[in-house]
Amino acid sequence: MPDQLGVGVVGMGFMGRLISRSMLTVPVVFGQDTLSPRLIICADAFDSRLSDVKTTFGFGETTNSWRDVVDHPEVGAVVITTPNNLHVEIARAAAEAGKHVYCEKPVGRYPSETADVFDCVRRAGVISMVGYNYRWIPVVRHAAKLIKDGRIGEITHLRGRFFQGYGGDPAAMLTWRFREESSGLGTLADMMSHVIELTLMLGGPISDVAGNRKTFITERPLEIPGEGTHVSVRTEGPRGSVENEDYVGALVRFAGGAQGTLEACRVIKGPAAELILEVNGTEGAIRWNRERMHELEVYTEDRSDLTGYTQVFSSPEMPFHSYFHPLRGDGPGLKDLKVIEAYQFLKYVETNEQGESGVADALEVAEVQAAIMRSWESSRWEDVRPLI
Repeated sequence: MPDQLGVGVVGMGFMGRLISRSMLTVPVVFGQDTLSPRLIICADAFDSRLSDVKTTFGFGETTNSWRDVVDHPEVGAVVITTPNNLHVEIARAAAEAGKHVYCEKPVGRYPSETADVFDCVRRAGVISMVGYNYRWIPVVRHAAKLIKDGRIGEITHLRGRFFQGYGGDPAAMLTWRFREESSGLGTLADMMSHVIELTLMLGGPISDVAGNRKTFITERPLEIPGEGTHVSVRTEGPRGSVENEDYVGALVRFAGGAQGTLEACRVIKGPAAELILEVNGTEGAIRWNRERMHELEVYTEDRSDLTGYTQVFSSPEMPFHSYFHPLRGDGPGLKDLKVIEAYQFLKYVETNEQGESGVADALEVAEVQAAIMRSWESSRWEDVRPLI
C-alpha cells in the first residue's frame, strides 16, 4: 500500500477548512504512525471560499464541481462537508468509484438516506468515517471504559441532552439548516445525532422511544446567498417559514433495561454548549458536560469514604490526551478532536479495517431517529427497527 492518501474535499466552509487543516496536522501530532494525507483538490460553489486554499492548505487544484473531486485519479478519499442535500449523491458516487468516504453528520437528510449510503458503502467495500467528534474526548473514552469494566454496575438510567441556542435570535437568517429541501430534518438530524450516538456508545442499543418536537421560531429573514451562516442576522427584508424542528425530546428504553431521556434544542436561551451525559448504575454514576469538557464526575460505591461525586480530570493515561498535553487537567480542544478523527480515518484506510464512527454507527443513529419520527405521528411508543 502507498504511504500517502490523496484527499479531495467537497465544501470549503468552516467544516471543510477545519478538516483540511486537521489532515495536515495529523503527521505533526501523531508522527508517521499512519498514512500521510495529501490534499489534492477541493470544491465549493462559491469562488470566495476557494481564493486562498492553495496557499493556506496546499491544494493542487480547485473547482466548482464536486464531480471533479470524485473523478480525480489521484483522490483516494472524499471528504463531504456540504449542506445535507448533497451528502447522499456525493457519497454514493465516491463509494461506487472505489473512494473512501469521510462525511459530516448527518449522513442523510432523513434516516432512509443514511440507510442508502450505508448500503452503498457496504457493497463497495470502502472505509468510512462520520463526524461524531465528541466520542474522541479523553474523559468520554474514560467514561465508556468505566462502564465497560463494570465500575458503576448495571446501568439503570441514562440522560443525554444538547442545548446550544445558535438559532435563538429570531433575526438569524433562514439558511439551508432551517429548510427541509436542503437540510431535511432540523435538530433531530443535527444536534440530536450527537446525543443519540453518545448514548448508544455508553448505554448500548435502544429498544423503543416516545418522542416529541417543537418549532419555536417559525419565521426568519431570508438569506443573502453566500453572505451568511446560520448565526448571521438580518434585521430587515422579507421573511420565510422555518421548515423543520427547533426542539426534539424523547423518552427511551434501552435493550439492557435502562430508562432514559434525550433532548436537543437549537434556540434555547442560557446554555452556551451544554452537551450533557448522565449515567446511573447499580453501583455508581457518571456525569459529563461539554462546557467543562476535560472534567468527569464519577461516583462509585467502592469508595466508602466518599458520599458524592469525585471530580476526575483528563490525564495522560486516558486515550489521546498525551498527544495534546503532557499534564493532567487539560487536553485536546474541540478543533483537536477533528485531528483525532482524521487520524482514526487514516488508520482505518491504512489497515483496511473499518473502526468505530463509520456509516454503520450512523445507521444505528438513523434507526433511533426513524423511531422518534414515527412517534411524532403516532403519539405512542415506537420500536427501534432495522432500516435495512
